[in-house]
Amino acid sequence: MLFDTHTHLDQEEFDDSRSDVISRAKAAGVTQVVAVGTTFSASRKCVELAAEYSGVFAAVGIQPNYIAEAELDDWQGIEQLVGQPGVVAIGETGLDRYWDFTPFDHQQDYFDRHIRLAQRHDLPFIVHMRDCNEEILEMLRDANRRSPLKGIMHSYTGDQAMAQECVQMGLHISFAGMVTFKKSHELREVAATIPWDRLLLETDAPYLSPEPMRGKKPNEPAFLRHTAECVASARGISLEELASQTTANAVELFQLDKS
Repeated sequence: MLFDTHTHLDQEEFDDSRSDVISRAKAAGVTQVVAVGTTFSASRKCVELAAEYSGVFAAVGIQPNYIAEAELDDWQGIEQLVGQPGVVAIGETGLDRYWDFTPFDHQQDYFDRHIRLAQRHDLPFIVHMRDCNEEILEMLRDANRRSPLKGIMHSYTGDQAMAQECVQMGLHISFAGMVTFKKSHELREVAATIPWDRLLLETDAPYLSPEPMRGKKPNEPAFLRHTAECVASARGISLEELASQTTANAVELFQLDKS
């Protein structure tokens, strides 16, 4: 069984096929997924999906590229969603210097808010990072000095040194379809070095379809098997071993073993 720790099942790409997508995922062995919010309304939809579908859980947050368009009371809405059934994480949060949609100081403010909210509720937070690795690390270091960290470096694309420091601070490292791309030799080398108990898998559906499905849109949780096969090969282990361990890691991180 596989656990897809990051999807955007709420998005319109799945409006006409969501039930079939979830059924195909389960048929492919992907029995549990997290639907991750990027806005308040998206987060609310993720909570609704968690209530509707068995094996679907929710993460609630405002992704950095959507902060500029957030309403004044959206953050209060996120805080209220945290206590809803099926909510297992805070996010997607983080920083992004690639897209110039939100002033960087606003992104930093909201990243800090998400981390503090996660720490108050003893939930993991989900980190988006793009072209700002050092700024991400600086904020994580500050937060770690305040309180132990628990979270996920989502769709990881950093180097081994950054991954090692994130692990030392208590974070998990999650790999998406990019690790399967033909030119991603260095990323596969990083995936091979992540401590056994800190490794996670994701699709980031509907984005980042893995090889050999690259170019097929939308990406969907059923395709996670291809990423799992790639990471298993990089680590020199069987798909079954990798699936078992990464699923156990996700279940423990999201505290599903306590439910």
